[in-house]
Amino acid sequence: MAFTDSKVKNLKPEKKRRIVWEDGGTCLGLRITPSGKKSFIYMYRYEKRPRMLTLGQYPALTLANARINLAKSKALLVNGTDPGTVHLQTKVEHRGAPTVAQLAAEYINKRSEKNKAWQEEHRILEKDVIPNLKDKRAKDLKRRDVILLLDKIDERGAPIMANRTLGVLHRMFNFGIRRAIVESNPCSIIERYGNENERDRVLSSEEIKQFWIGIDECQMAEGTKLALKFLLVCLQRKSEVAQAEWDEFDLHSGWWTIPKQKSKNNFAHRVYITSLAKGLLMEIKKHSADSPYLFPSPHGKGTKPITSRSISQALLKNLKTINTEPFRPHDLRRTASTTMTANGISREIVSKIVNHSESGVTRIYDRYSYDKEKKNAMNKWDRILKKIISSDTGKVVEISR
Repeated sequence: MAFTDSKVKNLKPEKKRRIVWEDGGTCLGLRITPSGKKSFIYMYRYEKRPRMLTLGQYPALTLANARINLAKSKALLVNGTDPGTVHLQTKVEHRGAPTVAQLAAEYINKRSEKNKAWQEEHRILEKDVIPNLKDKRAKDLKRRDVILLLDKIDERGAPIMANRTLGVLHRMFNFGIRRAIVESNPCSIIERYGNENERDRVLSSEEIKQFWIGIDECQMAEGTKLALKFLLVCLQRKSEVAQAEWDEFDLHSGWWTIPKQKSKNNFAHRVYITSLAKGLLMEIKKHSADSPYLFPSPHGKGTKPITSRSISQALLKNLKTINTEPFRPHDLRRTASTTMTANGISREIVSKIVNHSESGVTRIYDRYSYDKEKKNAMNKWDRILKKIISSDTGKVVEISR
């Protein structure tokens, strides 16, 4: 009989295992066990001996794909290669090939050694990627698999998270290529979901004052309140503040040194400690107890810091109490930078203070520390901020250097 989808489907099992061969000399057969299990097989001769190769189990392997596998096996045989040996080698390689979950574990393990963003990436992988793709072989993951996962995230009303997940997967598979785990990246040329416009939220002087006073009335941990204030005072990144440790601070010289492993551009960064910052540090110390971290997590008994995400969530839940237009923790950093430049501090020095990345040539040849300029600028920002939070109107006037 000539195989068709309906004929293969309707073939019934018997008391003993049997093989039904397709007519026409195709050498394609269907093995049927008493339990009803069906498998496509290929009968051939190699080195003058009969061989039988199982092409795959039906219906996981369709008739059409069985014919494709049959053609590939015959091509190998024509070229003098035993298709059974190739099939066995492929099976062994596949059995030892890392799954998506294993690739993710290796990626996060290496990522955590030198990149501070690994915690958020780990959260994204654990939330959506691992539950849906964990058992798939990383090398077998198709672009379609990724698209279906991202569609699922988008359909729950989270297009930005779909973009974040795509970014993490893209970096993870590039890592896999560099580590010879996979040969290609299934995330290439996938379009992003929704537009992520560059944020431009800057708090007005009145809003800065409302934030500074209102944050004390919010329902959040005292350490988180102080962390948010510290963001505004010091202009550093949320992750750098969240992970700050006491041994990074030298109150005698007046500098906070962020180590390169915590810095976004992988360079150590010095932040001048203003009088407002010193006052906050005294308050922070009261709440950090004996922890090495300024802002210890309430869940780690002081052995680990709070997360950047917890700071954002706490602020989001308390925006009504602060009584301003919505803003995020990062907007405090932008607000401080904008207010500084509006009051005569050069963009170059503000850029040095916030530790923005520079071009390779500038970074290589400009080794000047800018400590004097950063100190002067931060002291000016200190005076500006004190004036804002202590004034009746919150109005800022020009303050000379």
